Amino acid sequence: MQRIRLGRSDLDVTPVCLGTMTFGEQVDEPTAHAILDRAVERGVDFIDTAEMYAVPARAETCGATETIIGNWLGKRPDLRHRITLATKVAGPARGMPWIRPGNGMTAQDIVDSCEGSLRRLKVDVIDLYQIHWPERHVPAFGQQYYDPAQERSQTSIHEQLETLGRLVHEGKVRHIGLSNETPYGVHEFVRLAEQHGLPRIATVQNVFCLVSRGLENGLDETMHRLDVSLLAYSPLGFGLLTGKYDAGGFEGAAARDGRIGRYESVRKQRWGRPEALAAARRYNQLARDHGMTPARMALAWCYTRWQVASTIIGVTSVAQLDEDLDAWGTRLSPQVLAEIDRIRWEIRDPAH
Repeated sequence: MQRIRLGRSDLDVTPVCLGTMTFGEQVDEPTAHAILDRAVERGVDFIDTAEMYAVPARAETCGATETIIGNWLGKRPDLRHRITLATKVAGPARGMPWIRPGNGMTAQDIVDSCEGSLRRLKVDVIDLYQIHWPERHVPAFGQQYYDPAQERSQTSIHEQLETLGRLVHEGKVRHIGLSNETPYGVHEFVRLAEQHGLPRIATVQNVFCLVSRGLENGLDETMHRLDVSLLAYSPLGFGLLTGKYDAGGFEGAAARDGRIGRYESVRKQRWGRPEALAAARRYNQLARDHGMTPARMALAWCYTRWQVASTIIGVTSVAQLDEDLDAWGTRLSPQVLAEIDRIRWEIRDPAH
């Protein structure tokens, strides 16, 4: 795989990134270490995690994923200089008081979260430190509309940037990024950084897949013009685009090991919408009609979009990892791409 430069940073990464939110919940530590070893063996040296992982989020597993990665790195000290390690500070608690009390994300919260991640990961510096979701109110994680009445912001974007700048100055963080952001947020973080000489965001990590293409409604232009790179997460739509739910839905036998089938909390989110499953079935059948597995088509679509710098894949086994990496290099025909857009015209972004 060719190297990809993230934004205006000096981070050169692989165009496929290993996401790790399954580690510590669906994936035990020995299996996680085997997946990490295989990813490196196959040339993937970009790893993404977060302080709140594993997912679905629970108090008992908060921080578990970082700990698993830290234990892996601790046993392989020669690998640290080869790995680009990204993690995230959680935004306001969103019903997860075990992350932090209250509803905000203060400057001290950012510092404390960074220190905790450094300890769990057993590293001296985080290569890419991201804000997991905005501190201000935004329509994210399946919410449809912005509502000014819900605004509860306590920490300005300027103060957040100043805090991240201190972490960079202290050598604890190399570069910064955002996640689950909007065009406004990207513009403000860039504007304030340039105005005040603070670190400039290199990346935004947002959902981007066949059943959730809202990024193309303006955020992609914003990021392109401001030279901010997209890290696309959930390219398989939490498993919707693998075909495992096509026959029996979320209750069928084939769904039992999948996140949507296994966790009721996930079924209540955007991925569990009947419209999302209906759209996924259409895309999955299109893949089969053209001699591909649903996962290969969905990944090939994401891997080759001009908007995407690196695609974050999440797996539960070495076999899944190999399947996802084997899809690299697949090119979709103009006919398939036209049929994909035709389906989107009829069923528009049901999991956005």
